[in-house]
Amino acid sequence: MGAYGTESSLASASMTDRRRAERRAATAAANAPPRGVLMSVWAPQAALAALRVMSGIMLAQHGAQKMLGQLGGYGGTPGATAELMSRSGAAGMLELVGGLLLAIGLFTRSVAFILSGLMAFAYFLAHAPDGFWPILNRGELAALYCFVFLLIAAMGPGAASVDGLLRRRRHR
Repeated sequence: MGAYGTESSLASASMTDRRRAERRAATAAANAPPRGVLMSVWAPQAALAALRVMSGIMLAQHGAQKMLGQLGGYGGTPGATAELMSRSGAAGMLELVGGLLLAIGLFTRSVAFILSGLMAFAYFLAHAPDGFWPILNRGELAALYCFVFLLIAAMGPGAASVDGLLRRRRHR
């Protein structure tokens, strides 16, 4: 044995390191995503496509209410439409056309960025004056849409989109 008991301290240090390594491996295995179809490479792309398509369709419905008088009409009056050259009319056109473009994935980043700004504008103009909290000022949908569209603008359309199809054709 050495002067300071280094052999036994080295043995206990290597045992401690081994235990740490085993714990790290067990933690990594427990936190690893399951292997299989749902967590394949396509799962994030499928989730992004579903978010893009559904949020585009949902927003287009708001535009259809304002611009076409459908789905209950503008202001809840069946058949009523918003004046085209009003703020509601401009918002309705952006919602209808932008929502449909987003759903098919055409000009996705630009459209999503514009729609994110539209929803931020709608939130601060129509909801924020009624209070700070979105749940109390009934602005949670506008706030949520704003950040969903911002995410889509940042992430892009994904492979399952017209933009993705055009990109693949360009690279052939």
